[in-house]
Parts: sequence; structure tokens; C-alpha cells
Amino acid sequence: MSINATLIIQMIVLLILVGFTMKFIWPPVVKALDERAAKIADGLSAADKAKADLAVAERRVEQQLSAARDDAAKRLADAERLGQQLVEEAKARATEEGAKIIAAAKAEAEQESVKAREALREQVAGLAVKGAEAILRREVDAGVHAELLGRLKAEL
Repeated sequence: MSINATLIIQMIVLLILVGFTMKFIWPPVVKALDERAAKIADGLSAADKAKADLAVAERRVEQQLSAARDDAAKRLADAERLGQQLVEEAKARATEEGAKIIAAAKAEAEQESVKAREALREQVAGLAVKGAEAILRREVDAGVHAELLGRLKAEL
């Protein structure tokens, strides 16, 4: 055989091999490559969707955190306002109690003063009777002179 015949036979074998490869081997390889490309594309689109979902979730979390901070600030302000109100009410009650105590003390002092005056009048009347007795050198009868002693108490 010559080079030409060998070359032709090799070309025929190559064409048969290429045809066999194109018919039986190439389609599964192309199919596998297409499936892999589709999986990669799906993975990339899923990653993009996950990034978008993450961004939405982050915004929602930030909004919820902001709302929680606002709510906490409002509750803190309400608690402070309630505390101030309770302090003011306690002050008002203490002032009222103080006024009641002072009024009671004044009333008690007034009663004591009246009792002291009455006792002093009794003592002065007694001293006046003793003084009159000493002056007259005789005993003055308190029962007989009760009206006179009553007027004397009233004048003192």
C-alpha cells in the first residue's frame, strides 16, 4: 500500500470516528455541558434572589429595630412622666398631711392656751380671795361670794 491508500484509509477511519463521536459521544457531552450551564445560571439567579431577599430582610430588620427603639423611648418617656406625676402627687399629699398636722397642732395649742388661761384665772381668783382675806383679816366665804368671784374671773 502506498501512502495515498494509507492516507485515504486513515481519513475514512477519521471520518467514521468523527461521525461516531458526533452521533453518540458529542450529544451527551453537550447535554451535560448545557445542564451544568443551566445549573450554574440557576445558582447565579438564586444567589441574586438571595441577595435581594437579604437586602429586603435587612431593611425590614432595621425598620423593626427603629420601631422598637421608638417604642422603648416612648415607654421610657411615659415612665418618667408617670414617675414625675407620682412624685407630684406624693408632694401634694405630704403638703396636705402637713397642713392637717399643723391645723391639729394649732387647735391643740389653742385648747391648751384656753386651759392655761382658765387655770390662771382660777389661781388669780384664789390669790384675790386670799389677798382680800388678808386685807380684811377674816375669811371670805367662796359660796356666798361666788357671783363676785365669777365676775372677777371674767374680768381677768
